[in-house]
Amino acid sequence: MPAPETILPPHLARYAVSQDYGGYTPRDQAVWRHILRRLTAHLKDRAHPSYLEGLAAAGIGVERIPSLEEMDARLARIGWRAVAVRGFIPPAVFTEMQSLGVLAIAADIRSADHIDYTPAPDIVHESAGHAPILADPRYAEYVKRCGVAGFKAIASREDQAVYEAVRHLSVVKEDPASTPEDERLAQARLAAAQASRTYPSESVRASRLYWWTAEYGLVGSLDDPRIYGAGLLSSLGEASHCLTPAVGKLPLSLDCVDRDFDITSMQPQLYVARDFDHLFEVLDAFEATLSWKRGGLHGLREALRAGTVNHLVLDTGLEITGRVARRVAGIVGLDGPVLVSRAGKAQGEPWMGQALVAFGAGGLPERGPFTLELPGGVGLSGFRTGNFETIDLKGHSPGGALDLPSRALLFLAGKLPSVAGGPADPETWDRHFGVGPPGEAEQLARQRKAASLPPDLAALYAEVRALRDRGEAPPGRLREIRAALAAFPGDWLLAQEVEELLTPAASPGFQPEDP
Repeated sequence: MPAPETILPPHLARYAVSQDYGGYTPRDQAVWRHILRRLTAHLKDRAHPSYLEGLAAAGIGVERIPSLEEMDARLARIGWRAVAVRGFIPPAVFTEMQSLGVLAIAADIRSADHIDYTPAPDIVHESAGHAPILADPRYAEYVKRCGVAGFKAIASREDQAVYEAVRHLSVVKEDPASTPEDERLAQARLAAAQASRTYPSESVRASRLYWWTAEYGLVGSLDDPRIYGAGLLSSLGEASHCLTPAVGKLPLSLDCVDRDFDITSMQPQLYVARDFDHLFEVLDAFEATLSWKRGGLHGLREALRAGTVNHLVLDTGLEITGRVARRVAGIVGLDGPVLVSRAGKAQGEPWMGQALVAFGAGGLPERGPFTLELPGGVGLSGFRTGNFETIDLKGHSPGGALDLPSRALLFLAGKLPSVAGGPADPETWDRHFGVGPPGEAEQLARQRKAASLPPDLAALYAEVRALRDRGEAPPGRLREIRAALAAFPGDWLLAQEVEELLTPAASPGFQPEDP
């Protein structure tokens, strides 16, 4: 597979991992086969027409877990790429990859215990769910645009706590070493993090739009829709349940961004788009609500309550990255570190102090003393030393002296066209302030899951697969294998594979009720 650095910029490439195809156990391969056989049989008349065509186009077969190297090569033909990642990556990383036309595919696969549905990202969901529909050019464009909106949306500090809790729960659910108490505490942690949210941030609302469309969307008429959402296409339970009368069907509208979702259970209602053009109508309406598009006072208020690193785009073309911390007499204060950029490229090194943005007419010298009169009777004075640094900074308003830092970066602008999420130059920011990508817990869980498969049982799985690959089904040997499974009473999956070989005329059907 091409090195991630050839597909992604460095700050994103470090989240990519090796697929480690040899690390999949024979039971992992059986899990894939079980899910894909039943999904394709069930979805052939229920999914959007692009789905089955897209499976082949993306190099996804029924019999074995796909090679992400082959998937990447296939997706490259339609303008997309694929990289392997480990578990839940940060939302800003996922959406930026998506905006670049790169599909982040979780390399792990769900356990047989969670074969119908898992809240954890896995290769079934990402490759068999997301990748096939990208064969439709209009839909692929929508997914990229969703990535841009999600990347530009402002996230709050509270969102980070929820992300960490979701990631922890997904690891616990797939780790064979986890106890029921571990799972209970992980669920409680997620509930507490969600309860601590005081408002739905722009990022939360963007994730809801993505959830109700790209993850759990239906398309067509309300009384006979088709499935296109990846969460539905990759879940045996959801794919069977979603088209029943038990699930409410609502016309897709911008209202979906106000409806929360629960990743741990099946959805009680779903939204139906008329067609893929309808997705763009809703996305356009959503983008118009974002600070990235609105800027001005609205954007400042959103960034201030978020308490996270965002960036202001001034009408001078400068971009100021930092935490919006205060707004006094029309002057905006940002806490450091602060990074100045233009067109997404840093202009020098980060500044570790504060920055001020004043709004008004006039000008500031590059170097030397200045006095500046701003609207509302506000005045500033100080000495500019170069590179926007200002010392001996003082300010006043009709109410008296302003509480300003004596030394800060100072900028003057007429308008604020945009306030967007995250740093304006993510690569430079990450180089200075980035933290190591998550994934250690997911890797340990994968190793423990592989180790939990008894060698004798793994050998039986491998033997049954080899018999199938050779087109052989010796009844005597298969009955011996079935008898040997008495030593593993909880392993229903291999027993089912043996029965399929003993009764080759049997249809795989669709059996979400399998124990």
